[in-house]
Amino acid sequence: MTAPVPTRVRADACPGALQTHAAADGALARVRVPGGALTLPQLQVLAGAARDLGDGALELTSRGNVQLRGLRPGAAAELGERLAAAGLLPSATHERARNVVASVLSGRAGGLVDVRPWVAAFDTGLCAEPALAALPGRFLAAFDDGRGDVAGLGADVGLLALDTGPVALLLAGTDTGLRTTPEGAVGLALAAIRAFLDVRAEDGRTAWRLAEIPDGPARVASALPGALVEPVDVPPAPVAGPAGAVVQDDGRTALVAVVPLGRLSADQAELLAGTAVTDLQLTPWRSVVVPDLADAGAVDVLSAAGLELDPGSPWLRVTACAGRPGCVKSLADVRADASAAVVSGTLPAGGARQHWAGCERRCGRPRGDVVDVVATATGYRVDPTR
Repeated sequence: MTAPVPTRVRADACPGALQTHAAADGALARVRVPGGALTLPQLQVLAGAARDLGDGALELTSRGNVQLRGLRPGAAAELGERLAAAGLLPSATHERARNVVASVLSGRAGGLVDVRPWVAAFDTGLCAEPALAALPGRFLAAFDDGRGDVAGLGADVGLLALDTGPVALLLAGTDTGLRTTPEGAVGLALAAIRAFLDVRAEDGRTAWRLAEIPDGPARVASALPGALVEPVDVPPAPVAGPAGAVVQDDGRTALVAVVPLGRLSADQAELLAGTAVTDLQLTPWRSVVVPDLADAGAVDVLSAAGLELDPGSPWLRVTACAGRPGCVKSLADVRADASAAVVSGTLPAGGARQHWAGCERRCGRPRGDVVDVVATATGYRVDPTR
């Protein structure tokens, strides 16, 4: 059965780096990192800000972004200054709109095209148009290099490289049948975003996602140029991303370190920055890619620091909401409880893919088949996959 489409009665209030959210443990800031691309100095700036202004850790999100929790009163202005100086805040007006996920290791291992130039050009084009600052903070773009890792994440606007050469335009996670060249891909994605805002305005709605607009994908597609071809099936997103050592196409090594429950301490972040020799990539699976290394010699050091590089680890199958003390609605410290279950080998449902939630809202629940471990007033309830 299809889930009901929500009717939004207010504008999206998704937090940003400047527009913070008042959580139970202090202010929360979300820093957009298009395509997950971070330079070493930028990761060091984020680590320093977490230590100096927040609770000492960075949270990695399912969109490859970064959150800082527990910000002390008055810290938002200083955080903004640090981010801007590091190049993490190229537009104060557009900062919440810069939600872009990109294929992991694109241009380094596998894939049909290198989507990193798409991410950079898209971000520049987005920030250059004042009207696009009106995009809701939950609106998402996904650029898939043909490997099929992010096309299935249900992004509002997506690009999927095809092995036949063209690039498919996806809307709300479905192929429209519209095609373009790799050179024209970014222009078509930006045109689709403009059309979304136009369609939303026509309806007088405050929709946060394209799928919330009646016939939204079809209406947006009809406003775009180009002939239609037979759509292709969009590959479903994998339940977990890569982990451990990956041999790149050039023979060098990329280490993919999974961050348990997405909470990366400032010390761990600085260790990753010290291990890297070039830019890093944050992934939608709450991991950090350290590419272009000569070998896999840093695996033991990263593992000893609490990062997970075993592709078979249960940490790749467990997610959790913020829980206590960060969320006033939570009935339990779900992160501590989930961590204890992993360490003791007592995960419910035989260790199947699962999401621990502090209340019935189940915030942060990933897409696909997931066992829900929901806190109640009397303990946890385990709901089967749905």
